[in-house]
Order: sequence, then C-alpha cells, then structure tokens
Amino acid sequence: MLALIIGLLLFLGVHSTRLFAPEWRLKRIAKLGLLPYKGVYALISLLGLLLIIWGYVQTRLDPTWLWMSPVWTRHLAALLTVPAFILLAATYIPGTHIKASVGHPMLLAVKFWAIAHLFANGTLADLLLFGSFLAWAIALYAVSRRRDRLAGVTYPTGRVAMDAAAVGAGLLGWLIFAMWLHSVLIGVKPFG
Repeated sequence: MLALIIGLLLFLGVHSTRLFAPEWRLKRIAKLGLLPYKGVYALISLLGLLLIIWGYVQTRLDPTWLWMSPVWTRHLAALLTVPAFILLAATYIPGTHIKASVGHPMLLAVKFWAIAHLFANGTLADLLLFGSFLAWAIALYAVSRRRDRLAGVTYPTGRVAMDAAAVGAGLLGWLIFAMWLHSVLIGVKPFG
C-alpha cells in the first residue's frame, strides 16, 4: 500500500504544480530551462506511475474489501468509460466542439474513468487509487476553468467533422481497450 501512496503523491503531485505552486513551477522553469524541467517532470511522473502500478498490483494479492460491488456495476463502468474515451480523443483531436465547450476534456475523461471504477471496485486500494484521481481531476478542472475565465481564454469553435473524428476514435479506443487491452494490461476482463 505504501508504494501505491508514494506513487500517487509523486504522480498527482507533479501534475498539480500549476494548481498548488504556480510561482514555484515558473521559478524552476526559469532556473532549469523548459526542456530540462520537462525532463525532470517526465521522470518524476514515470516513477510515480510505476509505483502506482506496482503498488496497486501488490494490493490485489491481499485486498482489503470495503464493499462488494454488484455485478451490474461492471456494465455501468463500461458505459461510463465510453465518454471517457471520447473525451480523451477530443483532447488530442484539434477543432472539436467538445473541447470548445468543456475546455479541458482530459480532466473530464479522468473523472468519468475514476467514477466508473469506483462503482465497480470495492477495495481500499481502489478507493485510494480512483478516489485520488477523481479528487485531483475535480480540483484541477475547477481551477483550470476559473483560470481560463480570468485570463479570457476562449477555445475556437469546433467543426462537426472533428467531433465525429473524436467520437469515432474514442469509440474505437474504447472497443479495443474493453475487449482486449484491459485484460492484457490489467488482468481483468470487463465483459468476462
């Protein structure tokens, strides 16, 4: 459990510097330079992610159950991850109405992903992992949207063709992950 907690602190901590320490972040960039700062950021993120994965796998060997989720929650989780994949695709496909309307689709994707997994999983490690990501995404989304409003940031109006591309890519990604990759990478078949 300790590895999972340290991993979450490292990964979410480094991803929260704009949220909690924007001046510190800018000073580090000024001191190190942008590319070296990004390199350190990437290394800390990778270390955190590896610790999250390793720590979570370790907790699955001897889980501490908080609740037992009914079988139907797996279907709800599968349904809730569909918009997560679409929002994730909209993060990287430029010119969508989706990004224009929500501003930060990646953070909304994380919210859908985390909520879906909280419904379907009931161990202490699940609560810690998915609950941490949910709390982080909620806080960062609120701060990011407020910062956008204060700075007068507007996102360009999207095109229907780009929305269709985001939906198509999201659905394809969801299908591949749900039917194959989730089992290969996570060891759990969502529909099995």
